[in-house]
Amino acid sequence: MKILAFAEQREGKFKKTAYEVVTAAIELSNQLGAEVFALVIGKNVSGIASDIGGFGVNRVIAVDRDDLEYYSTTAYTKIVAEIASREKAEVLLFAASQMGKDLAPRVAIKLDAGLASDCTALKVENGNIVATRPIFAGKIISDVIIKSNIKVFTLRPNVFTAGSNNGQKAQVENVTINLSEGDFIARVVETKVGVGRPDVTEASIIVSGGRGMKAPENFKLIEELADVLGAGVGASRAAVDAGWRPHDEQVGQTGKTVSPNLYIACGISGAIQHLAGMSSSKCIVAINKDKDAPIFQIADYGIVGDALEILPELTKEIKMILGK
Repeated sequence: MKILAFAEQREGKFKKTAYEVVTAAIELSNQLGAEVFALVIGKNVSGIASDIGGFGVNRVIAVDRDDLEYYSTTAYTKIVAEIASREKAEVLLFAASQMGKDLAPRVAIKLDAGLASDCTALKVENGNIVATRPIFAGKIISDVIIKSNIKVFTLRPNVFTAGSNNGQKAQVENVTINLSEGDFIARVVETKVGVGRPDVTEASIIVSGGRGMKAPENFKLIEELADVLGAGVGASRAAVDAGWRPHDEQVGQTGKTVSPNLYIACGISGAIQHLAGMSSSKCIVAINKDKDAPIFQIADYGIVGDALEILPELTKEIKMILGK
């Protein structure tokens, strides 16, 4: 049996999720007696491909082309499916990132494979891979087994812990895949890169705000606390729909699913759609003036009060503790 671990990269740097996926693949291989190889796609990726070896994988396949600098749904799907077929990979692992959520289902269709998405745990029982995943907006946690010969899994970011980098280098195989103009039916023409704060899908701490922040200018209180903590900034759908925050900060069923070590919800009532995107956070702190807000039902710590009054004091105290 072979396991393909898709190692996502952006601009010549591996994403944190790449290390999580590779580590999960290694753990599965130890239980299944399987062989693991990583796959990296992009422009100028041959130079970084060997670095993933520090997380336990010995072999990396690199598909390196100038026209793969940006993600292309159709081109990436063709490459992954072709590599998986050549290698006879029976298990494919992806991160449940924006790219992985788009890519994995398309690859599964190409390979006639079953798919378990947004998995929060993987284990082996009686030779079968059992995937734990939330369904019905997180109301039910289910264990599923894929019956097809080829199995595809996407792993929720920040849930699977990446192993430590031992500094070893993997063997890199540069592979050529024939691509035509028709394989690039959708092209990226412009990218905008956020600076200063981590993306919410990879942040270990997130400070989020909702309609309880009352106005867009009050999100500066969220940003100030986030900057002190080195955190990402999130928002509820209500805040995004009101035009207060950009969509890439939206956390929830129709936004991004996050699993940080600490999630601070400010002025967020806790609609089920929002809870579906953050309920797997390790520690949840809720600040809301409504003591009956649903967010308190899943919060580890709760503060009943006006976020606009509490946030400045909280930021001040944390600054003192951290010596900032």
